[in-house]
Amino acid sequence: MADTLLIIDDEESIRDSLSGILADEGFATLTAPSAEEGLQLLEQKEIDLVLLDIWMPGMDGLEALKEITRRFDTPVIMISGHGTIETAVQATRMGAFDFIEKPLSYDKTLLAISKGLHVAHLERENKILRDTTAARPTLTGNSPLIRQLREQIDRVAPTSASVLIRGGHGTGKELVAQTIHYRSARRDRPIIEVNCAAIPEELIESELFGHEKGAFTGATERRQGKFDQANGGTIFLDEIGDMSLKSQAKVLRILQEHKFERVGGNRTIQVDVRVLAATNKDLEEMVVAGAFRADLFYRLNVVPIIVPSLNERIEDIPLLVQDFLQQFRKLGLGRKTFSPEAIRVLMQHAWPGNVRELRNLVERLMIMIPDDTISDKDVSLFLGAKNGLAAPATIAGQYHHLGYKEAKRSFERDYLRSRLQENKGNISQTAEQIGMERSHLHRKVKTLNIELEKE
Repeated sequence: MADTLLIIDDEESIRDSLSGILADEGFATLTAPSAEEGLQLLEQKEIDLVLLDIWMPGMDGLEALKEITRRFDTPVIMISGHGTIETAVQATRMGAFDFIEKPLSYDKTLLAISKGLHVAHLERENKILRDTTAARPTLTGNSPLIRQLREQIDRVAPTSASVLIRGGHGTGKELVAQTIHYRSARRDRPIIEVNCAAIPEELIESELFGHEKGAFTGATERRQGKFDQANGGTIFLDEIGDMSLKSQAKVLRILQEHKFERVGGNRTIQVDVRVLAATNKDLEEMVVAGAFRADLFYRLNVVPIIVPSLNERIEDIPLLVQDFLQQFRKLGLGRKTFSPEAIRVLMQHAWPGNVRELRNLVERLMIMIPDDTISDKDVSLFLGAKNGLAAPATIAGQYHHLGYKEAKRSFERDYLRSRLQENKGNISQTAEQIGMERSHLHRKVKTLNIELEKE
């Protein structure tokens, strides 16, 4: 897609000649005879670079430069027939990318434009990458199902094929999508993630395709959509089963023709985007029911990948726990470990929430358990083992209304009271069991106002 240049100059001959030269070089050009009209075009159109005259009636170029740098992320090259060093320095300090004197040199003008566009593209890419790039994803585990999943990713990643990732809530579908992207030839371009279930139906089209100013109430300026941002890279449509039929039709068009229009606009925008999608729904059943387009399903389902649930790969739990412990240590949650007995309890759980549930549990235990080693009793307390202790949802609800410090204090009080009751108030025995100094436990009992059971 050709870059669009805006020429703002009150001299018609300059506008026409410069526009013709740039069109011959493959650029799309727009012109404006005044700064005011140029600013209106910047609001209405997608402009990649501005060529701005300094001396104009009404708002002059330096005033316009100030407005452009304040309101838009568009590089500006100043042009003037009466330029001085002082003016050039002032324009540069105000944010101009370059300064060219009239009469314009053909080679110098093209070189300045080329450099300006190159820097603008890099800045745009860096902004998107900063917003989307985290640590490179890794699939943790050595179970047969995870090894098979890695092999599938290795085969499909280097291609441009669409992939439909399926699996239950919390299995790691997003991680699989990220892994595919970072092992592809598009790894240096952004991966843009969209949770289709989290965006209201009336806004999903604007979110995906962008909108023009005035397209609907509240659209006070033109906005790029996710497909724009993902150009050259990958877009990950999570929970695609929640997308409306109208939006499905537009996504299908992009897969077929690689182009779309913004909401409220009539300009066709071409993009080069790889589409990865994920769902936990039965799309085949939705197709039969008329809730999902059959043609889109077949376009997305070029390569289907199934992400196994955690209870299908229980043997990966020790490695997953170690991975989470390292992540949380970097966040300052201490250097705690799980005892072998605690790991065994984890491996006996059903894990309806899959890997996400395990990660949340590890984080919760690291925050709430005061000891350096997390025991099987600690895990059982939070998982709701068959000894009558509270289930995790009950525990969460018990402290949900409290702030972090209050919740931690309340939990410590309940935890220590429970352990002391097990030992009939024996501080020495309890301290030994939970790995705490007797004097430290005694101070905690007094600080937390725990009444000891009298033998």
